[in-house]
Amino acid sequence: MGDVVNLKRVRKNTARAADEMKAEANRLRFGRSGAERRIEQARAELEAHRLDGHKRTE
Repeated sequence: MGDVVNLKRVRKNTARAADEMKAEANRLRFGRSGAERRIEQARAELEAHRLDGHKRTE
C-alpha cells in the first residue's frame, strides 16, 4: 500500500510552488532598471516604426 498523505499539506505545497513560479516571473518582468526599460521601449518603438514603414499605401 501507499503512504498516508496529508492532502492539506500537499495542496499548500503545490500552491507555494505556483506562487514561487509567479514571483520569479514577476521578478524578471518588473525587476529591471530604468535604463533597461528605456532601452527596451526604444527598441520596441524602432521595431514599430520599421514595421509601419513597410505598409502599403493603396
